[in-house]
Amino acid sequence: MTATTMTVTTTAMTTDDPRLQTTLEIQQPGARFAGSMTGRRPRWFTRLLGDARTRVLAWFIAVVALAVVGSVLVGRQALLARLETRIDSELRQEVEELRRLASGDDPTTGAPFADDVERIFDLYVERNVGFEHERVFLYVGGAPYRPARLPPGYRPPDGLRRRWAELRSPQRGEFASAVGTVDYLALPLERGVEPLGVFVAAVYGDFERDEIAGVVRTMSVVGIVAVAVASVLAWFGAGRILAPIRRLTDTAETISDRHFARRIEVSGDDDVARLARTFNAMLDRLQQSFATQRRFLNDVGHELRTPITIVRGHLDVLGDDPDERAETVALVTDELERMRRLVDDLVVLAKAEQPDFLELAPIDIAELITEIARKAERLADRAWRLQSTDDGVIGADRQRLTQAMVQLAQNAVEHTGPGDVIALGSAMVDGQAHLWIRDSGPGLQGADPQPLFERFAGDRRDGTGLGLSIVRAIARAHGGEVDVRNAPGGGAIFTICVPQHGPGSLARGEG
Repeated sequence: MTATTMTVTTTAMTTDDPRLQTTLEIQQPGARFAGSMTGRRPRWFTRLLGDARTRVLAWFIAVVALAVVGSVLVGRQALLARLETRIDSELRQEVEELRRLASGDDPTTGAPFADDVERIFDLYVERNVGFEHERVFLYVGGAPYRPARLPPGYRPPDGLRRRWAELRSPQRGEFASAVGTVDYLALPLERGVEPLGVFVAAVYGDFERDEIAGVVRTMSVVGIVAVAVASVLAWFGAGRILAPIRRLTDTAETISDRHFARRIEVSGDDDVARLARTFNAMLDRLQQSFATQRRFLNDVGHELRTPITIVRGHLDVLGDDPDERAETVALVTDELERMRRLVDDLVVLAKAEQPDFLELAPIDIAELITEIARKAERLADRAWRLQSTDDGVIGADRQRLTQAMVQLAQNAVEHTGPGDVIALGSAMVDGQAHLWIRDSGPGLQGADPQPLFERFAGDRRDGTGLGLSIVRAIARAHGGEVDVRNAPGGGAIFTICVPQHGPGSLARGEG
């Protein structure tokens, strides 16, 4: 079949109907979309808004700026309130001083002032030391008395001065001048119902309000600088705090099923450090899981290739002769059985690295080795012996330990002949349970026995070459190990050593 490429060319179509005035444009594959992108934000801008560091800094600036603004406003209101209180206090103090003076005696004559209001005003002016930005206005007989020379802009409105001259009751108020708002307190002096004069104390408070405004501006500038400096420090601080998260993200982006080597450098013991440690631990588990899976697939692919080739080859040349067909079927069945055993063993090895591989329970070691000995007697015609059954209770998986010991017994059978001695036993040594099997076979041939426990490294008299690998996997799953050495007098002795109190108990210091 050959591929056919069809090219469609379209022409823009327009009509006079405004509802149908639409241009249709079909571009070739691979051409860039020609639509407008003006409403779309740049990628860097969108990424910046979504960055945790930016959001942390934005919240920090918002909180600090709110605190600075609040502090400035509260400080301004407090200063203005204190100013108003002080102005009111100064006005009342001036009036009170005048009242005390008027109610006393003339210090020159020692006689009461009586109706001599001019004398009262004269003494007051001579003795009074006014506050800054404070002025006093005096009226006698409806006219100003001893008018002071006022700077430009300090003069009260004419209408207000006329009202002060004719005042008959105390008055508290303010008026606008060229230099700002002025607070005043006016007090009429009377003898009975006869008006004698009017005393007015005025404070030009806008001068001090201007000073407060200057202080507020200074506070605002200092606050802005503080927010800017704090923001820069917060930016770098947030960067250092969030650096493990960025490294976590970078590491996660580089990880695949074939690249698990990278890990995050961890320092400290805060939440971010614990997150990094948890992530590294997760990578360790994933790496182990993928390695187990890859090893399983490699083993299956490698080991099943030969029996599949054998089966296929015999089936391809299968003839019509009944004897030949029966021979071929028997051979194929044997290969299929070997394949089943191989797959079962590989599944056991794969499961051995999973956390739910074992079902731990208290086990009496003497009872366990006795049970294993009875099962092993059925494997072959050998001189089976049960020796050294120490008492003790261990935390282990009965089925898995039985599987491992039976596998060792099968291995001993493969290396001995009828009537040869195979001995089993158990012992408790330094918080560990030792389960051993000794045969009277040829013993170890090489100097290093460890390759015996590698996958497909044995002579495969056990059928798949995985038996001893399964034994080691079961021992290690229990937190122990398997050992082999030449026995005195000939043969080999295999020993499974597991912690008495279950996996990890030796690392915890138990036993």
